[in-house]
Amino acid sequence: MTFRLKITLCMVGLLSVLFGIGGSLLVALSFQSSLEQEQEAAYGAYQMVIGTLTVVDDVNGSLSDDDIARTLKQLTEQSRNGWTFLRLATAENTLYEHGASLHSRHFGTYPEAGTCTIRYEAPASGEHAVVLSGALETSGKTLYLDMTRDVSALIEARDAQQQTFQQVFLLMVVLCALLSYTVARVLTAPLVDLSRTSRSIAAGRLSSRANIASRDEIGRVARDFNEMADALESTIAELEDAAERQNLFTGSFAHEVKTPMTSIIGYADLIQKQALEPDELTEAARYIFTEGKRLESLSGKLLDLLVLHGQSIALAPASPASIVEELTGRLAPIYAEQGIALVCECEEGTCLLEADLVASLLVNLCDNARKAMDEAGGTLSVRVAMAPDGCRIAIGDTGRGIPPEALAHLTEAFYRVDKSRSRSQGGVGLGLALCREIVALHNGSMRFASSVGKGTIVTVWLKGGAA
Repeated sequence: MTFRLKITLCMVGLLSVLFGIGGSLLVALSFQSSLEQEQEAAYGAYQMVIGTLTVVDDVNGSLSDDDIARTLKQLTEQSRNGWTFLRLATAENTLYEHGASLHSRHFGTYPEAGTCTIRYEAPASGEHAVVLSGALETSGKTLYLDMTRDVSALIEARDAQQQTFQQVFLLMVVLCALLSYTVARVLTAPLVDLSRTSRSIAAGRLSSRANIASRDEIGRVARDFNEMADALESTIAELEDAAERQNLFTGSFAHEVKTPMTSIIGYADLIQKQALEPDELTEAARYIFTEGKRLESLSGKLLDLLVLHGQSIALAPASPASIVEELTGRLAPIYAEQGIALVCECEEGTCLLEADLVASLLVNLCDNARKAMDEAGGTLSVRVAMAPDGCRIAIGDTGRGIPPEALAHLTEAFYRVDKSRSRSQGGVGLGLALCREIVALHNGSMRFASSVGKGTIVTVWLKGGAA
């Protein structure tokens, strides 16, 4: 059973109970009030008879039975009290009777003198009446008075009211069912949309969203659902991207290992099967040595990358200027042989660092800058500036530069802008990935700015904290 149908049935049931009880009670109270009015009218007629006989008795003295009957007849002819039957009798005989009795039996046991009883009766004939039985004292005699008032019209009015109420009740139930279903359909429409959206997302259409703009509880649920869908879509996109990067990493790693291994196996097989000239043997050994060093560099950097990933380190007070000056002092003679001028500008100060990792970071960045310069050489600059929460290191070169589309991928493992040139220079594509992990361990960030043909500047913020 649908939720909207449940709402409809609940509303119809509630209306039926409340309207049924209220309407029936209203009809019953109306009938009771009218019946009480009829009883009051009967009692008024009884009081009038008593008053009339008392007055006549006081004026004329003791009344005979004929005088009483005559007086009552005159009263009946003049009165318009609406009784359908009236009888005045003694214990032995009837003094006066007017109208047709609604009862074939005696009216019942008479009360004490000066009192009366009033009751409602429905005779077997189907006529309904208010019956009054009373006893009165006049002229030293006890007289018994029986009166009836026909209330069949009152009963018919009640039955008509009940019939009208039943018709109105049925109409109200039908209208309530239609209106309740319509209202329930409007109220549950956002839930239907929410359900349809959830099924769409479950089917793989992650961009589906609930289009609900209301500000009620359902609207809040829809907004929370959309936020959950956004987070889910973002998470799945990240997982897909991570899986793609993992596949690229695996493929690149396999390729990087396969290339030097192929050369090593090939030249080793050549040396084993053939007698080579000394020059050829030297060349083969050189290839084996070079490719072996590439494998050693690859395994070392890959190990460093795996060790650093997700680890925490102990930072200690250190001088970034001292680290940079010591490093550039060792590299300057080597770079000078390649026509590269090494410029160093350092601001003195201390901050929290892991000195060995920062030195490895600088070596990798400087090595990348060196590889980016042509054989004609150029200028490589290293600048250090202190900050309240650490330091900033900027390494710039006047090399080839990096295309804009490659900047976002520089820190990916095995990524190289120029694969053939990097391989010939001994690169394995892990240096910047290692730099990224070192910077992350110092709660820092790394940014690349480059222009093709003009050079590149790598700015590193290390935010390990003040010493």
